[in-house]
Amino acid sequence: MQSNAVYLTEQIRGIERAVFALSNPPDLMARAGYAAARITREHFLKNVTNAQILVLVGPGNNGGDAFVAARHLKDWGHTMTVVFAADAERIPHDAKNALQAWQAIGGEMITSIPNETVYDVIIDGLFGIGLDQSQSRPIEGTYRQWIAAVNQMRCPILSLDIPSGLGSDDGSIYGIAIQATITVTFIGLKPGLFTNFGRDCCGQVILETLHIHADHFPAPRSWLLTEFLIQSLLPPPRAANSHKGSYGSVAIIGGSDGMIGAPLLAGRAALHLGAGRVYVGMIAQAAPVVDFSQPELMLRAPADLFTIESLSCIVAGPGMGTSELALRLLERAIDMPIPLILDADALNLMAQQLVIARKISQRKAPTLLTPHPAEAARLLNCTPAEIQNNRMQAALQLTQQFNCQIVLKGAGSICCLSDDQRYINTTGNAGLSTAGTGDVLTGMIAAFFAQGLELGHALLLGVYLHGAAADDLLQENHGPVGMTASELPTRACKLLNRKIYRFNLGNMNSLDS
Repeated sequence: MQSNAVYLTEQIRGIERAVFALSNPPDLMARAGYAAARITREHFLKNVTNAQILVLVGPGNNGGDAFVAARHLKDWGHTMTVVFAADAERIPHDAKNALQAWQAIGGEMITSIPNETVYDVIIDGLFGIGLDQSQSRPIEGTYRQWIAAVNQMRCPILSLDIPSGLGSDDGSIYGIAIQATITVTFIGLKPGLFTNFGRDCCGQVILETLHIHADHFPAPRSWLLTEFLIQSLLPPPRAANSHKGSYGSVAIIGGSDGMIGAPLLAGRAALHLGAGRVYVGMIAQAAPVVDFSQPELMLRAPADLFTIESLSCIVAGPGMGTSELALRLLERAIDMPIPLILDADALNLMAQQLVIARKISQRKAPTLLTPHPAEAARLLNCTPAEIQNNRMQAALQLTQQFNCQIVLKGAGSICCLSDDQRYINTTGNAGLSTAGTGDVLTGMIAAFFAQGLELGHALLLGVYLHGAAADDLLQENHGPVGMTASELPTRACKLLNRKIYRFNLGNMNSLDS
């Protein structure tokens, strides 16, 4: 298997079935429980000889893993408080065997969390990967009380496979979820660990494959978007014998009244990330004729953009509005036989005008959509909550329905390419939750495409580097508050140059090795 491959719950179950079908199948629960105990000792209990450990045991095989972990930790000299409230006669066969093995070494169980004990670490073995939108109800009653209680305790929490209450496919919270310090996930990575609420709940994610042979893993269709993958997408260093025409031309249409900042942010980002020429056509009646903060941008009347020769791509949407003029300009952009990147109000016009949506789905030249969840919901005629509760499927549906490539923005942005392969971004932080950051992302992607990358590769590099720039600023600002979109292009430029030209300015960012 590949270390950054991501698998849906159905695929994980398929892997388990393949292993169990072997003539002499390994004991996966024994392996998972031991791995959990080992990680607990290595990460939380160095030089601790008699730790107080609380173990929450649920009614399924996740609880069986917890029983195995508790047994090993007790053998290693720690004091275990195991809380179990399920019917022991109704739990799965393997979990029942683990319970009996725990009892065989004198292990005890109680049915509520003691109030008076201070714990060194908590192990969360309540619920595994079975929670999903179609079958699960919000966690209630005793288990909800337990999760609320341990989330208030000032000690580290290790979650087994996935934090209890978090959906493994969608990253949704089912009423309440454990806030883990570390999540040890078994067999393969799951989307919910990295998107939606996953990044808030999981803490550090450690993968334990349980030594399952690679032959039992299906060919992956989803991956994490990591630095290792990005290395193969970086454009080559620039030759000294080059000129502005060597790096492409980007045209940006947008900027209705009151929204001229959006295309300027996109244009500045395109310039800073290497586009040779950037043209901006603004719809506003009193549009500026020059950007005094970035005079290299060439401001034009929007209609004039369609007469420029040798454009690499067109960006439509930043601050565009939904006026009749905006609609006509979008129609002209769709008819151009060159790659098209649609953002913001261009997406809203798509959702409002079926003719526009149909024309986009029929384009021969590559098309890229960059929706946030609300825009995606308009395109798919559903609610933002429905998008968030099934982000992986929503990204795939948009790609297939509109014959395009897409980034579904948000925590753990999901990129879906034209071959339906999906990538979950691993960079970025809450500092990006401010106006204009999406415009910057669009300009960055356009810049990379203009420089010769395939549109899908430009998308992946732009999304990753956009988040990496925010992570770099997070460190410098000591937190996410006050980060602004206009800071991102120059920071992303520095990271890119540092990686391509090996200008070593210190280990300051998530792109550095």
